Amino acid sequence: MALTYASCLQAADVILNSGAVPTIVGEAGIGKSALVADLAQRRQAKLFTTVVSLVEKGDLVIPVPPLTADSFVQTAKYGSLADVQFGYSHTLVAMIRYAEAHPDQEIIWFLDEFNRGTQAVQSELMNLVLQRQINTLTLPDQVHLILAENPDATMAGFAQSHYGVTPGDAAIADRTTRLVLQADVSSWLAWATTLVDGQPRIDPLVTAYLQETPADLHVVAADNLADDDLQPTPRAWERVSRALRELERQGLFHQTAVMTAIIQGNLGVTVGTAFASYVTTQRPGLTVKQALTAPTAVATFQTLAAAQQQTILQNCLASPDWPLTVDATASRFTELLDVCPPDGQFAIAQRMAAQPNLFENLAAAHDQLGVAALYQSLTLVGKRSSEIEV
Repeated sequence: MALTYASCLQAADVILNSGAVPTIVGEAGIGKSALVADLAQRRQAKLFTTVVSLVEKGDLVIPVPPLTADSFVQTAKYGSLADVQFGYSHTLVAMIRYAEAHPDQEIIWFLDEFNRGTQAVQSELMNLVLQRQINTLTLPDQVHLILAENPDATMAGFAQSHYGVTPGDAAIADRTTRLVLQADVSSWLAWATTLVDGQPRIDPLVTAYLQETPADLHVVAADNLADDDLQPTPRAWERVSRALRELERQGLFHQTAVMTAIIQGNLGVTVGTAFASYVTTQRPGLTVKQALTAPTAVATFQTLAAAQQQTILQNCLASPDWPLTVDATASRFTELLDVCPPDGQFAIAQRMAAQPNLFENLAAAHDQLGVAALYQSLTLVGKRSSEIEV
């Protein structure tokens, strides 16, 4: 039975409290690492992570010569070991030192991508998972193990899975509790919209899009012949969110080709194209503030598509912070309006006419040159439109 993020988090907590080892199974990028991090935070546990797929045989307990007397660490209760800078040995040294310094704090050792390690590497970990001991080293009682695996075709419900994994030993499967994590839009959106340092974890453009199209949070290819070689995952959406914020920081939303390529490079062509189109509509190159104040705004505005230009001007009209009766605002708005094609100008003029008292307020502020110029420009737009209709 597959579990939502919240249910899997709760189940893993129960398993740890019962003294057993949970194995979290899920597609790549679905949120297994994030779940373990959340679990550690909930339990106020110190988290150590080892990516098993990146380790070679012998990294756990075979020291790398030459070693001096200072290379060996003697612990009071858990045996002696060699502190090698790279590989499991260093992780174990750090973990046991932490355990001795904080004897009352829980520790979680997360063995990520467990079944993507070789059979030899998995065998090296066998005693640590099953017996909590390897050579003279004994894991402190406060250390809890959590495994994470990608699904393989031998697992129930994953007959079509095509990950390059090494199925685990039967003893591991028998001594751990398998939890299958599935994509859960509601839980992910709740996590994504949580404020961290005053802003949501995930950019609002991403969460708003996924609220409208929740199926795009995680798309699993039916087989190796799928049209896209990339598919969206929760982890991929996190990368997209970071990219959007960097585009915002650099003022590059108007570079639609760059933005689209970045999005497609994370989500694949199908979903990436759809989301890039959504971003272009919702965030069409310039914010209201940029459009009305940035020195390069008019030049940037000229490079945008007509639909983007119209959206930006509509956003300016909808913003209460930038009234057109202010001279500088009216002047810039006129510059932008003049760049638009005639049908775009007419569409904006119609929208302005629908706003109560807007034209009257512009006419009343005729003593401000910028406002007067805007009013005159709108009059010309209306006159041209009437001549075309005749």
